[in-house]
Amino acid sequence: MSAQSASLKKVSIIHGPNLNLLGKREPEIYGDKTLEDVNTMLQHIAERHHITLQCFQSNHEGQLIDHIQQDMKDTVGIIINPGGYTHTSIALRDALVVYPNPVVEVHISNIYNREAFRAESLISPVATGTISGFGIDSYRLALLWLINHLENQ
Repeated sequence: MSAQSASLKKVSIIHGPNLNLLGKREPEIYGDKTLEDVNTMLQHIAERHHITLQCFQSNHEGQLIDHIQQDMKDTVGIIINPGGYTHTSIALRDALVVYPNPVVEVHISNIYNREAFRAESLISPVATGTISGFGIDSYRLALLWLINHLENQ
């Protein structure tokens, strides 16, 4: 694969609010791995498949939306863990609706096996698919699915 075609296969990993606290925040739910650990794991997978990753985290809804809008120009897919915005952000949902490529919603915990309000996702109806409850492996599974999807288009 040429450098040019590899650069055409850029995937955006978007981490929402509080994910910068992975490894510290409620490790009994989210585990002891950090956000850097997650990004490093994904980077190793991406390199093996000649995919370029851009990883972004923000605690601010508008910055997440701006990033999604930028992604429309040069990415072939988004993997997003919207964090708490999963349940509250119509604006984030609306940004994903107009994104033209696959979107995989990811959650470290099983959102359907926690507090009742967490079972309602505003993102799932506009995502290509959702992976939830497999710890940080949820991200790995999402990236492997997306790579498989891109290779079989």
